[in-house]
Amino acid sequence: MKLYDLARLSGPEYKELLQRAEADIRAHAGLADEVIRRVQKEGDKAVLDYTLQFDGVSLKAADLRVPAEELAAAYRQLDSETREVLEYAAANIKKFHRQQLPQEMWLQEIDQGLLAGEKVTPISDVCLYVPRGKGSFPSVMLMLGVPAAIAQVPRIVVCTPPGEGGQIETATLAAAHIAGVRELYRVGGMQAIAAVAFGTETIPRCRKVIGPGNAYVNAAKRQLYGVLDVGLPAGPSEAIILADETTKPRLAALDLMIEAEHGPDSAALLVTHERELAQKVAAIVPALLPKLPAERRSYIETVLNNYGGIVLTASLEESIRFVNDYAPEHLEVLTAEPLALLPQIKNAGEIMLGFHTPMTLSNFILGPNAVLPTGSFALTYSGVSVHDFLKRSAFGYVTPAGFQKVKDTAARFAELEGFWAHAQAVRERE
Repeated sequence: MKLYDLARLSGPEYKELLQRAEADIRAHAGLADEVIRRVQKEGDKAVLDYTLQFDGVSLKAADLRVPAEELAAAYRQLDSETREVLEYAAANIKKFHRQQLPQEMWLQEIDQGLLAGEKVTPISDVCLYVPRGKGSFPSVMLMLGVPAAIAQVPRIVVCTPPGEGGQIETATLAAAHIAGVRELYRVGGMQAIAAVAFGTETIPRCRKVIGPGNAYVNAAKRQLYGVLDVGLPAGPSEAIILADETTKPRLAALDLMIEAEHGPDSAALLVTHERELAQKVAAIVPALLPKLPAERRSYIETVLNNYGGIVLTASLEESIRFVNDYAPEHLEVLTAEPLALLPQIKNAGEIMLGFHTPMTLSNFILGPNAVLPTGSFALTYSGVSVHDFLKRSAFGYVTPAGFQKVKDTAARFAELEGFWAHAQAVRERE
Protein backbone atom coordinates (compact mmCIF):
# COMPACT_ATOMS: atom_id res chain seq x y z
CA MET A 1 0.00 0.00 0.00
CA LYS A 2 1.32 3.42 -0.94
CA LEU A 3 2.11 5.87 1.86
CA TYR A 4 2.37 9.58 1.07
CA ASP A 5 3.94 11.91 3.63
CA LEU A 6 2.67 15.35 2.61
CA ALA A 7 5.62 17.09 4.25
CA ARG A 8 8.00 15.27 1.88
CA LEU A 9 6.06 15.65 -1.37
CA SER A 10 7.34 18.08 -4.00
CA GLY A 11 4.92 20.34 -5.86
CA PRO A 12 4.72 18.04 -8.92
CA GLU A 13 4.31 14.96 -6.68
CA TYR A 14 1.44 16.63 -4.81
CA LYS A 15 -0.21 17.56 -8.11
CA GLU A 16 0.16 13.98 -9.36
CA LEU A 17 -1.51 12.68 -6.21
CA LEU A 18 -4.57 14.78 -7.05
CA GLN A 19 -4.89 13.47 -10.62
CA ARG A 20 -6.59 10.07 -10.21
CA ALA A 21 -7.66 8.46 -13.50
CA GLU A 22 -7.49 11.69 -15.50
CA ALA A 23 -4.58 10.47 -17.64
CA ASP A 24 -6.50 7.32 -18.53
CA ILE A 25 -9.42 9.39 -19.83
CA ARG A 26 -7.18 11.54 -22.02
CA ALA A 27 -5.51 8.45 -23.45
CA HIS A 28 -8.82 7.24 -24.91
CA ALA A 29 -9.66 10.44 -26.81
CA GLY A 30 -8.50 9.04 -30.16
CA LEU A 31 -10.60 5.90 -29.86
CA ALA A 32 -13.57 8.00 -28.77
CA ASP A 33 -13.26 10.10 -31.95
CA GLU A 34 -13.26 6.96 -34.09
CA VAL A 35 -16.31 5.46 -32.38
CA ILE A 36 -18.24 8.74 -32.52
CA ARG A 37 -17.57 9.23 -36.23
CA ARG A 38 -18.65 5.69 -37.12
CA VAL A 39 -21.81 5.77 -35.01
CA GLN A 40 -22.77 9.14 -36.47
CA LYS A 41 -22.29 7.80 -40.00
CA GLU A 42 -23.43 4.18 -39.72
CA GLY A 43 -25.97 4.22 -36.86
CA ASP A 44 -27.11 0.84 -35.57
CA LYS A 45 -24.48 -1.08 -37.57
CA ALA A 46 -21.63 0.70 -35.80
CA VAL A 47 -23.31 0.31 -32.42
CA LEU A 48 -23.69 -3.44 -32.98
CA ASP A 49 -20.12 -3.82 -34.26
CA TYR A 50 -18.67 -2.05 -31.24
CA THR A 51 -20.91 -4.01 -28.86
CA LEU A 52 -19.39 -7.19 -30.26
CA GLN A 53 -15.88 -5.76 -30.19
CA PHE A 54 -15.95 -4.22 -26.71
CA ASP A 55 -18.52 -6.31 -24.83
CA GLY A 56 -18.20 -9.62 -26.68
CA VAL A 57 -21.94 -9.68 -27.28
CA SER A 58 -23.51 -10.30 -30.69
CA LEU A 59 -26.86 -8.55 -31.11
CA LYS A 60 -29.23 -7.62 -33.89
CA ALA A 61 -30.84 -4.19 -34.16
CA ALA A 62 -34.14 -5.67 -33.01
CA ASP A 63 -32.43 -6.82 -29.79
CA LEU A 64 -31.28 -3.36 -28.72
CA ARG A 65 -34.49 -2.26 -27.06
CA VAL A 66 -35.68 -4.15 -23.99
CA PRO A 67 -39.49 -4.38 -24.04
CA ALA A 68 -41.24 -2.67 -21.11
CA GLU A 69 -42.96 -5.99 -20.36
CA GLU A 70 -39.53 -7.47 -19.67
CA LEU A 71 -38.90 -4.83 -16.99
CA ALA A 72 -42.17 -5.67 -15.26
CA ALA A 73 -41.43 -9.39 -15.58
CA ALA A 74 -38.02 -8.91 -13.95
CA TYR A 75 -39.69 -7.17 -11.02
CA ARG A 76 -42.08 -10.10 -10.57
CA GLN A 77 -39.21 -12.61 -10.80
CA LEU A 78 -37.30 -11.10 -7.89
CA ASP A 79 -37.37 -12.96 -4.61
CA SER A 80 -39.30 -11.11 -1.91
CA GLU A 81 -36.18 -10.13 0.07
CA THR A 82 -34.46 -8.51 -2.93
CA ARG A 83 -37.68 -6.74 -3.90
CA GLU A 84 -38.02 -5.34 -0.38
CA VAL A 85 -34.41 -4.08 -0.46
CA LEU A 86 -34.97 -2.25 -3.76
CA GLU A 87 -38.32 -0.85 -2.66
CA TYR A 88 -36.86 0.40 0.65
CA ALA A 89 -33.97 2.09 -1.14
CA ALA A 90 -36.32 3.64 -3.71
CA ALA A 91 -38.60 4.99 -0.98
CA ASN A 92 -35.70 6.72 0.81
CA ILE A 93 -34.32 8.12 -2.45
CA LYS A 94 -37.78 9.50 -3.28
CA LYS A 95 -38.12 11.15 0.14
CA PHE A 96 -34.74 12.87 -0.20
CA HIS A 97 -35.19 14.04 -3.78
CA ARG A 98 -38.75 15.31 -3.36
CA GLN A 99 -37.34 17.86 -0.93
CA GLN A 100 -35.24 19.26 -3.80
CA LEU A 101 -38.19 20.21 -5.98
CA PRO A 102 -38.12 23.98 -6.50
CA GLN A 103 -41.11 26.29 -6.62
CA GLU A 104 -42.70 25.77 -10.04
CA MET A 105 -43.01 29.49 -10.66
CA TRP A 106 -42.43 32.76 -8.84
CA LEU A 107 -43.12 36.38 -9.70
CA GLN A 108 -41.90 39.52 -7.97
CA GLU A 109 -42.43 43.24 -8.47
CA ILE A 110 -38.87 44.45 -9.01
CA ASP A 111 -39.94 48.11 -9.14
CA GLN A 112 -43.29 49.83 -9.61
CA GLY A 113 -44.74 48.42 -12.83
CA LEU A 114 -41.77 46.06 -13.43
CA LEU A 115 -42.48 42.39 -12.78
CA ALA A 116 -40.04 39.51 -13.22
CA GLY A 117 -39.89 35.88 -12.23
CA GLU A 118 -38.88 32.36 -13.14
CA LYS A 119 -40.66 29.23 -14.23
CA VAL A 120 -39.27 25.71 -13.96
CA THR A 121 -39.87 23.02 -16.58
CA PRO A 122 -38.44 19.52 -17.00
CA ILE A 123 -35.97 18.70 -19.75
CA SER A 124 -37.94 17.11 -22.60
CA ASP A 125 -35.83 13.94 -22.78
CA VAL A 126 -32.79 12.50 -21.07
CA CYS A 127 -30.64 9.38 -21.33
CA LEU A 128 -29.67 7.74 -18.06
CA TYR A 129 -26.40 5.83 -18.42
CA VAL A 130 -26.26 2.87 -16.05
CA PRO A 131 -22.88 1.08 -16.16
CA ARG A 132 -22.26 -2.63 -15.81
CA GLY A 133 -18.51 -3.15 -15.98
CA LYS A 134 -17.30 -4.70 -12.73
CA GLY A 135 -20.82 -5.52 -11.49
CA SER A 136 -24.51 -4.77 -11.90
CA PHE A 137 -25.83 -1.45 -10.62
CA PRO A 138 -29.53 -1.40 -9.74
CA SER A 139 -28.55 1.33 -7.26
CA VAL A 140 -27.47 3.62 -10.11
CA MET A 141 -30.74 2.90 -11.91
CA LEU A 142 -32.63 4.12 -8.85
CA MET A 143 -30.32 7.09 -8.24
CA LEU A 144 -30.92 8.34 -11.79
CA GLY A 145 -34.43 7.11 -12.53
CA VAL A 146 -36.11 8.31 -9.35
CA PRO A 147 -35.11 12.01 -9.56
CA ALA A 148 -35.84 12.03 -13.31
CA ALA A 149 -39.34 10.74 -12.59
CA ILE A 150 -39.85 13.21 -9.73
CA ALA A 151 -38.84 16.01 -12.13
CA GLN A 152 -41.49 14.66 -14.55
CA VAL A 153 -39.15 14.30 -17.54
CA PRO A 154 -41.51 13.32 -20.39
CA ARG A 155 -39.12 10.83 -22.01
CA ILE A 156 -36.65 8.88 -19.90
CA VAL A 157 -34.28 6.63 -21.86
CA VAL A 158 -31.81 4.21 -20.28
CA CYS A 159 -28.67 2.78 -21.86
CA THR A 160 -26.88 -0.02 -20.04
CA PRO A 161 -24.29 -2.50 -21.35
CA PRO A 162 -25.43 -6.07 -22.07
CA GLY A 163 -23.91 -8.97 -20.23
CA GLU A 164 -23.25 -12.48 -21.47
CA GLY A 165 -25.75 -13.48 -24.12
CA GLY A 166 -27.06 -9.93 -24.28
CA GLN A 167 -28.83 -10.22 -20.94
CA ILE A 168 -29.41 -7.36 -18.52
CA GLU A 169 -29.19 -8.35 -14.87
CA THR A 170 -32.65 -8.96 -13.35
CA ALA A 171 -32.26 -6.59 -10.40
CA THR A 172 -31.26 -3.73 -12.72
CA LEU A 173 -34.34 -4.29 -14.89
CA ALA A 174 -36.52 -4.49 -11.78
CA ALA A 175 -35.02 -1.25 -10.45
CA ALA A 176 -35.88 0.41 -13.76
CA HIS A 177 -39.47 -0.73 -13.36
CA ILE A 178 -39.59 0.60 -9.78
CA ALA A 179 -38.18 3.95 -10.91
CA GLY A 180 -40.79 4.28 -13.64
CA VAL A 181 -38.48 3.68 -16.61
CA ARG A 182 -40.17 2.16 -19.65
CA GLU A 183 -37.57 2.68 -22.42
CA LEU A 184 -34.30 0.79 -22.00
CA TYR A 185 -31.58 -0.15 -24.51
CA ARG A 186 -28.92 -2.82 -24.09
CA VAL A 187 -25.94 -0.77 -25.20
CA GLY A 188 -23.05 0.76 -23.28
CA GLY A 189 -19.62 2.27 -23.58
CA MET A 190 -18.53 4.88 -26.09
CA GLN A 191 -21.04 3.61 -28.63
CA ALA A 192 -23.97 4.31 -26.29
CA ILE A 193 -22.90 7.91 -25.69
CA ALA A 194 -22.42 8.47 -29.43
CA ALA A 195 -25.78 6.84 -30.22
CA VAL A 196 -27.80 9.15 -27.98
CA ALA A 197 -25.79 12.16 -29.16
CA PHE A 198 -26.85 11.70 -32.78
CA GLY A 199 -29.61 9.08 -32.73
CA THR A 200 -29.61 5.86 -34.76
CA GLU A 201 -32.33 3.90 -36.52
CA THR A 202 -33.26 2.33 -33.16
CA ILE A 203 -31.80 4.46 -30.38
CA PRO A 204 -33.30 7.95 -29.99
CA ARG A 205 -31.31 11.14 -29.89
CA CYS A 206 -31.41 12.73 -26.43
CA ARG A 207 -30.69 16.28 -25.29
CA LYS A 208 -28.80 15.09 -22.23
CA VAL A 209 -26.97 12.01 -20.98
CA ILE A 210 -26.18 11.58 -17.32
CA GLY A 211 -24.66 8.81 -15.26
CA PRO A 212 -21.31 7.36 -14.16
CA GLY A 213 -18.95 5.51 -16.45
CA ASN A 214 -15.41 4.28 -16.90
CA ALA A 215 -12.57 6.14 -18.60
CA TYR A 216 -13.88 5.13 -22.05
CA VAL A 217 -17.36 6.49 -21.38
CA ASN A 218 -15.97 9.73 -20.00
CA ALA A 219 -13.64 10.14 -22.97
CA ALA A 220 -16.65 9.93 -25.29
CA LYS A 221 -18.57 12.43 -23.19
CA ARG A 222 -15.73 14.92 -23.37
CA GLN A 223 -15.50 14.62 -27.13
CA LEU A 224 -19.26 15.20 -27.43
CA TYR A 225 -19.45 18.18 -25.11
CA GLY A 226 -21.37 20.80 -27.04
CA VAL A 227 -23.26 18.22 -29.11
CA LEU A 228 -25.33 17.21 -26.11
CA ASP A 229 -25.41 17.98 -22.40
CA VAL A 230 -23.15 15.34 -20.84
CA GLY A 231 -24.10 16.07 -17.24
CA LEU A 232 -21.70 16.02 -14.34
CA PRO A 233 -18.28 14.34 -14.75
CA ALA A 234 -18.86 10.98 -13.04
CA GLY A 235 -15.97 8.63 -13.68
CA PRO A 236 -14.17 5.91 -11.74
CA SER A 237 -15.11 5.77 -8.05
CA GLU A 238 -13.05 7.62 -5.47
CA ALA A 239 -13.16 8.18 -1.73
CA ILE A 240 -11.29 9.73 1.16
CA ILE A 241 -11.51 8.43 4.72
CA LEU A 242 -10.66 11.36 7.00
CA ALA A 243 -9.59 10.01 10.39
CA ASP A 244 -8.20 11.22 13.68
CA GLU A 245 -6.84 9.56 16.82
CA THR A 246 -10.32 8.41 17.93
CA THR A 247 -10.78 6.19 14.86
CA LYS A 248 -10.41 2.45 15.35
CA PRO A 249 -7.89 1.13 12.82
CA ARG A 250 -10.04 -1.83 11.78
CA LEU A 251 -12.99 0.47 11.06
CA ALA A 252 -10.85 2.74 8.90
CA ALA A 253 -9.44 -0.30 7.06
CA LEU A 254 -12.90 -1.68 6.35
CA ASP A 255 -14.18 1.61 4.99
CA LEU A 256 -11.04 2.29 2.96
CA MET A 257 -11.88 -0.78 0.88
CA ILE A 258 -15.48 0.23 0.09
CA GLU A 259 -14.88 2.36 -3.02
CA ALA A 260 -11.59 0.59 -3.83
CA GLU A 261 -13.48 -2.57 -4.79
CA HIS A 262 -15.29 -0.83 -7.65
CA GLY A 263 -12.42 -1.34 -10.07
CA PRO A 264 -8.67 -0.99 -10.64
CA ASP A 265 -9.04 2.62 -11.81
CA SER A 266 -10.76 3.73 -8.59
CA ALA A 267 -9.11 5.86 -5.92
CA ALA A 268 -9.26 5.32 -2.15
CA LEU A 269 -7.21 7.28 0.38
CA LEU A 270 -6.96 7.28 4.14
CA VAL A 271 -6.03 10.82 5.20
CA THR A 272 -4.84 11.20 8.77
CA HIS A 273 -2.30 12.99 10.95
CA GLU A 274 -1.95 9.92 13.17
CA ARG A 275 1.09 7.90 12.08
CA GLU A 276 0.23 4.99 14.38
CA LEU A 277 -3.26 4.76 12.88
CA ALA A 278 -1.79 4.80 9.38
CA GLN A 279 0.61 1.98 10.21
CA LYS A 280 -2.08 -0.17 11.79
CA VAL A 281 -4.48 0.31 8.87
CA ALA A 282 -1.73 -0.66 6.43
CA ALA A 283 -1.26 -3.90 8.40
CA ILE A 284 -4.98 -4.68 8.80
CA VAL A 285 -6.09 -4.35 5.17
CA PRO A 286 -4.07 -7.37 3.96
CA ALA A 287 -5.65 -9.45 6.74
CA LEU A 288 -9.16 -8.44 5.61
CA LEU A 289 -8.64 -9.09 1.91
CA PRO A 290 -8.79 -12.93 2.01
CA LYS A 291 -12.44 -12.69 3.10
CA LEU A 292 -13.35 -11.11 -0.25
CA PRO A 293 -13.84 -12.72 -3.69
CA ALA A 294 -10.64 -12.87 -5.73
CA GLU A 295 -11.75 -10.25 -8.27
CA ARG A 296 -12.66 -7.65 -5.64
CA ARG A 297 -9.49 -8.42 -3.71
CA SER A 298 -7.47 -7.80 -6.85
CA TYR A 299 -9.16 -4.45 -7.46
CA ILE A 300 -8.46 -3.26 -3.92
CA GLU A 301 -4.81 -4.30 -4.07
CA THR A 302 -4.39 -2.48 -7.38
CA VAL A 303 -6.12 0.68 -6.16
CA LEU A 304 -4.15 0.93 -2.93
CA ASN A 305 -0.93 0.70 -4.90
CA ASN A 306 -2.02 3.00 -7.70
CA TYR A 307 -4.51 5.86 -7.17
CA GLY A 308 -5.02 4.99 -3.50
CA GLY A 309 -3.14 4.48 -0.27
CA ILE A 310 -2.53 6.50 2.89
CA VAL A 311 -1.82 10.23 3.12
CA LEU A 312 -0.03 11.27 6.30
CA THR A 313 -0.44 14.91 7.30
CA ALA A 314 0.92 17.06 10.13
CA SER A 315 -2.45 17.94 11.68
CA LEU A 316 -6.21 17.57 11.33
CA GLU A 317 -6.27 21.06 9.82
CA GLU A 318 -3.80 19.99 7.13
CA SER A 319 -5.88 16.88 6.49
CA ILE A 320 -8.93 19.06 5.86
CA ARG A 321 -6.94 21.31 3.52
CA PHE A 322 -5.90 18.25 1.54
CA VAL A 323 -9.50 17.04 1.36
CA ASN A 324 -10.58 20.41 -0.04
CA ASP A 325 -7.77 20.34 -2.60
CA TYR A 326 -8.57 16.77 -3.64
CA ALA A 327 -12.35 17.37 -3.78
CA PRO A 328 -13.30 13.68 -3.50
CA GLU A 329 -16.43 12.05 -4.84
CA HIS A 330 -17.11 10.41 -1.47
CA LEU A 331 -15.83 11.68 1.87
CA GLU A 332 -16.22 9.80 5.12
CA VAL A 333 -15.39 11.73 8.31
CA LEU A 334 -14.27 9.42 11.11
CA THR A 335 -13.39 11.89 13.84
CA ALA A 336 -14.39 12.68 17.40
CA GLU A 337 -16.73 15.52 16.37
CA PRO A 338 -17.58 15.12 12.68
CA LEU A 339 -20.43 17.65 12.71
CA ALA A 340 -18.07 20.31 14.04
CA LEU A 341 -15.84 19.80 10.98
CA LEU A 342 -18.66 20.09 8.46
CA PRO A 343 -18.36 23.89 7.96
CA GLN A 344 -14.65 23.50 7.13
CA ILE A 345 -15.24 20.95 4.38
CA LYS A 346 -15.86 22.87 1.17
CA ASN A 347 -15.25 20.39 -1.65
CA ALA A 348 -16.75 16.90 -1.67
CA GLY A 349 -19.47 15.21 -3.69
CA GLU A 350 -20.98 13.80 -0.51
CA ILE A 351 -19.96 13.90 3.15
CA MET A 352 -20.76 10.97 5.43
CA LEU A 353 -20.35 11.86 9.09
CA GLY A 354 -19.42 9.63 12.00
CA PHE A 355 -18.55 6.06 12.80
CA HIS A 356 -21.98 4.66 11.89
CA THR A 357 -22.35 6.22 8.42
CA PRO A 358 -20.21 4.17 6.05
CA MET A 359 -20.43 4.88 2.33
CA THR A 360 -22.23 1.55 1.97
CA LEU A 361 -25.35 3.26 3.32
CA SER A 362 -25.10 6.32 1.09
CA ASN A 363 -24.36 4.20 -1.97
CA PHE A 364 -27.58 2.26 -1.64
CA ILE A 365 -30.25 3.14 0.89
CA LEU A 366 -29.72 6.37 2.83
CA GLY A 367 -31.44 8.63 0.29
CA PRO A 368 -28.88 11.18 -1.01
CA ASN A 369 -27.72 10.57 -4.55
CA ALA A 370 -24.63 8.42 -5.01
CA VAL A 371 -23.93 9.59 -8.58
CA LEU A 372 -21.36 12.25 -7.81
CA PRO A 373 -18.65 14.36 -9.47
CA THR A 374 -15.23 12.73 -9.72
CA GLY A 375 -11.75 13.81 -10.81
CA SER A 376 -11.78 16.91 -8.54
CA PHE A 377 -14.94 18.24 -10.23
CA ALA A 378 -16.57 18.45 -6.80
CA LEU A 379 -14.80 21.81 -6.79
CA THR A 380 -17.54 23.13 -9.09
CA TYR A 381 -20.17 20.38 -9.59
CA SER A 382 -22.80 18.89 -7.31
CA GLY A 383 -24.09 15.32 -7.18
CA VAL A 384 -27.06 14.28 -9.29
CA SER A 385 -30.32 15.79 -8.10
CA VAL A 386 -33.78 16.69 -9.32
CA HIS A 387 -32.21 19.93 -10.60
CA ASP A 388 -30.26 17.98 -13.23
CA PHE A 389 -33.55 17.19 -14.94
CA LEU A 390 -35.06 20.67 -14.73
CA LYS A 391 -34.36 23.99 -16.38
CA ARG A 392 -35.34 27.53 -15.45
CA SER A 393 -36.73 30.24 -17.72
CA ALA A 394 -36.80 33.84 -16.54
CA PHE A 395 -39.75 35.97 -17.63
CA GLY A 396 -40.78 39.58 -17.27
CA TYR A 397 -43.79 41.84 -17.70
CA VAL A 398 -43.75 45.64 -17.66
CA THR A 399 -46.87 47.79 -17.39
CA PRO A 400 -47.29 50.97 -19.50
CA ALA A 401 -46.56 53.14 -16.47
CA GLY A 402 -43.55 51.06 -15.56
CA PHE A 403 -42.18 51.42 -19.08
CA GLN A 404 -42.46 55.21 -19.01
CA LYS A 405 -40.58 55.22 -15.72
CA VAL A 406 -37.54 53.25 -16.96
CA LYS A 407 -37.33 53.78 -20.72
CA ASP A 408 -34.80 56.62 -20.59
CA THR A 409 -32.60 54.71 -18.13
CA ALA A 410 -32.65 51.63 -20.38
CA ALA A 411 -31.82 53.74 -23.46
CA ARG A 412 -28.88 55.42 -21.74
CA PHE A 413 -27.49 52.03 -20.69
CA ALA A 414 -27.84 50.73 -24.27
CA GLU A 415 -26.01 53.78 -25.61
CA LEU A 416 -23.29 53.32 -22.99
CA GLU A 417 -22.46 49.99 -24.64
CA GLY A 418 -22.92 51.30 -28.18
CA PHE A 419 -26.14 49.42 -28.95
CA TRP A 420 -28.09 52.12 -30.79
CA ALA A 421 -30.90 49.88 -32.04
CA HIS A 422 -31.53 48.82 -28.45
CA ALA A 423 -31.86 52.47 -27.46
CA GLN A 424 -34.00 53.35 -30.47
CA ALA A 425 -36.42 50.51 -29.64
CA VAL A 426 -37.30 52.16 -26.34
CA ARG A 427 -36.91 55.86 -27.23
CA GLU A 428 -39.20 55.67 -30.28
CA ARG A 429 -41.73 53.26 -28.83
CA GLU A 430 -45.29 54.63 -29.03
